[in-house]
Amino acid sequence: MAYYAQIVNDLVTDVIVINDDVVDGAEFAHNLLGGAWVETFIDIAGKNYAGIGYTYDAVNNNFIAPQPYPSWVLDSNDIWQAPVPQPPAPPETYWDEDTQTWLPFERP
Repeated sequence: MAYYAQIVNDLVTDVIVINDDVVDGAEFAHNLLGGAWVETFIDIAGKNYAGIGYTYDAVNNNFIAPQPYPSWVLDSNDIWQAPVPQPPAPPETYWDEDTQTWLPFERP
């Protein structure tokens, strides 16, 4: 199976699966559904799988997730990174944008 993302103004609006026996999946999707389609990969190192709302980076042929927090920056692999590395678990932590730190989850 191959996966294709529909791109509208550099944003992913849909992701579909096309059978491997289709020679040109992007053309097939365009003929069937219209619009521009780009193949996305689940298991290729250095490539991010597309999701609805992701941005398509045509220069690097990659997909960028929406920025999770204003302080996070994009690395060279198109992955958002916190300004402070996440500590190893345990404990499980979450990012607190107000304090710019990782805080432990509090269990009830």
